[in-house]
Amino acid sequence: MRELLRELKIKIVEELQLKEVTPSQLADDAPFFDEGLGLDSVDLLVLVAMVDRDYGVQIFTRELGEKVFITLSTLAEYIAKTRKSR
Repeated sequence: MRELLRELKIKIVEELQLKEVTPSQLADDAPFFDEGLGLDSVDLLVLVAMVDRDYGVQIFTRELGEKVFITLSTLAEYIAKTRKSR
């Protein structure tokens, strides 16, 4: 799980072109929205596409997205769980 979190942090910084943030600055429990990373709906779409492309994990309902995209840890847990069950 640690390796997956590290990998996700790198991908998120690259995919979203976060110029003022390095992967090591992202906390595992950093919220994606509001006071956390401050992402918006466009950023979310980019992350959904990245998760599908890079991990083969689809997040295709709003309800699922609201449960998965809470923090980096919740996203990593979902990817790890879903990839194992494939």
